[in-house]
Amino acid sequence: MSISIVIPNYNGEELLKKNLPKVFDMISSYKDGDFEIIVTDDCSIDNSLIVLNALKSKMSSIYKNINFKIVRNEKNLGFSSNVNKGIKEAKGEIVILLNSDVIPEKGSLNPLLKHFEDPEVFAVGSMDKSIESGKVVLRGRGIGKWQRGFLVHSRGEVNKLSTLWVSCGSGAFRKSIWDKLGGLDTLYNPFYWEDIDLSYRALKSGYKILFEPKSIVLHEHEKGAIKSSYTSSQVKRIAYRNQFIFVWKNTTDLDLQLLHLFWFPYHLAKALVRRDWNFFVGFFKAFILLPKIIKSRFRSKKLFIKKDQEILIGLN
Repeated sequence: MSISIVIPNYNGEELLKKNLPKVFDMISSYKDGDFEIIVTDDCSIDNSLIVLNALKSKMSSIYKNINFKIVRNEKNLGFSSNVNKGIKEAKGEIVILLNSDVIPEKGSLNPLLKHFEDPEVFAVGSMDKSIESGKVVLRGRGIGKWQRGFLVHSRGEVNKLSTLWVSCGSGAFRKSIWDKLGGLDTLYNPFYWEDIDLSYRALKSGYKILFEPKSIVLHEHEKGAIKSSYTSSQVKRIAYRNQFIFVWKNTTDLDLQLLHLFWFPYHLAKALVRRDWNFFVGFFKAFILLPKIIKSRFRSKKLFIKKDQEILIGLN
């Protein structure tokens, strides 16, 4: 089995220094595949490229059987576009996506990759030991429910293999199905909801999405690019916008579409009372993207064979 590890980076020089050598260590303990590592730099303005070139020189002399490639964008494209570019460069049958703030534990590959013996498996997510306010929260398995016209997602207990989505920060994906689905939708740039959207489309297209608790990564969320590059208001606006995009793009059950319209005045009134202007900005930004959303919806719908309500059965 050939495996590509794709690491999207933006202004992560310190994280790369600390975490990239540990990715090489993880690979060295796995003997059953051919590996390459691709770092896609989204036009960083720090010293990421200097760090990457130094690491490439050092690691290439130690791990001679691992091809290490650096891809640099000439302008900042956003997470989805940056990941898509890395996977386009990938030659592996299986692509493992790791954020620069993720540290994989040794021995995490075997349990992750064994699931791909089933050709219907599209993606498998890892157990995410998330460092949040000095505490470790176990993440990686997602659940969701339709509530008041939106898909509400949350962390699921990590004792089941089922999951609603696989994170593009710590998951493995079958490249042939990724290409068939069209990869991450760049409508969600710069970040949020893109991996939920991809997994949801895969599930509606009849493929399997799994969670593997024995594949463990450490995730230092608070050191990532989002926390350091965007204000809380900017993050909220993007999150609201992308929630609208997800519903408008993916729902095909008529009852869910009608419920979304029914509850919309309630959400507007609630945001007005709370003076949550980020909600209105997010809605407006989604609305002006409506022609692109409809076009993307038309492409995705061609592959759908399941109803929305079928996707959530047995998850919670």
